[in-house]
Amino acid sequence: MIVAFGTYDAGRHPRVGTLVDGLRAHGYAVTELDRPLGLSTAERVRMLREPWRLGVLVVRLLRCWLLLVGDAAAHRLRHGAPDAVLVGYLGHFDVVLARLLFPRTPVLLDHLVFAGDTAADRGARGLRVRLLRGLDRVATACADVVLVDTDEHAAMLAEIAGSRASRALVVPVGAPQAWLDAGGPPGGSPGGTPSGPPRVDDGARPLRLVFFGLYTPLQGADVLAEALADALGRADGSAERRPIEVTMVGSGQDLPAARARLAGVPGVTWHGWIDPAALPALVAAHDVCLGIFSATPKGLRVVPNKVFQGLAAGCVVVTSDTAPQRRLLGGHVELVPPADPRALADRLLDLTAPGALAAARDRAAGGRDLVRPDVVVVPLVDALRARGIVP
Repeated sequence: MIVAFGTYDAGRHPRVGTLVDGLRAHGYAVTELDRPLGLSTAERVRMLREPWRLGVLVVRLLRCWLLLVGDAAAHRLRHGAPDAVLVGYLGHFDVVLARLLFPRTPVLLDHLVFAGDTAADRGARGLRVRLLRGLDRVATACADVVLVDTDEHAAMLAEIAGSRASRALVVPVGAPQAWLDAGGPPGGSPGGTPSGPPRVDDGARPLRLVFFGLYTPLQGADVLAEALADALGRADGSAERRPIEVTMVGSGQDLPAARARLAGVPGVTWHGWIDPAALPALVAAHDVCLGIFSATPKGLRVVPNKVFQGLAAGCVVVTSDTAPQRRLLGGHVELVPPADPRALADRLLDLTAPGALAAARDRAAGGRDLVRPDVVVVPLVDALRARGIVP
């Protein structure tokens, strides 16, 4: 029995759901003891930048922890001690409680986000970043295994806590089953709608692009906005360059600048946050899912959720040519140089040609199996088996 534990919200942050689904696919019994905190990533980061708001976090966290203590006690009475405890994404504080409640049980921390690194990427400096790096050290000290998503993040763990470098285990982010369902059955034609037949592309309709995200420096929203303004201006509707339509979803610190750059550019539709349950179908109805495009240190270390999710949904994925993205999915995504709006615009224009889009779809289809929950958790399953934890 494995317990997934914490204040995570699998709807907002699907990584933990992917891990749970993958473990279950390998035969593990997984019970979730989860009391969602009810704060988005953006709200948590805002608290880090505006410390006077931390009182809200403390009150909510203590309330959730009281419930989790009761849940853990009831679970132990019914089932005994679990074989392992998996602390969900954004579990920097939850892992401390898990260590206290399950002192002799292996604790696995899904450390997808380093607090200090994320705060620095979003503009924090000085003492605040140092304190948050201290939080990363405390959190990883409480875990027996620290799950990270790239080799670069494993190296970061070695930098901030060298004695715990051996605890790092690279497990790619992957995509929840809902995204694979939205993209259609395996072997089907990518780009079809979830409930209808595969879309036939005769080159007569616009190329449909979708971006969803937090509009943080990691995303490279400024690069994307500049590229879209260029590409949409050059997509003149001719036989060689059919029109482009873009759906932009989300909010964040760089959204106002992106909207200002694309003001008056035809073919762009803006949305705030879409309900997580509706997002896979929305993305699957587009031809191209846009990834990240910055050259920030964090942007060079990650493979974002949307890259895995876009592939799962049957889209062509265009994203930055960085070492982790090339290493994990390079043969299946369309890579462009980071922070290069002209190169991005040129690649988007290339995809307006039906033949180029069809070839890119073939490459993307070959990567769908790589993002499935049962595939991405294989390193975790191997690590569990090495500890004698079997289904």
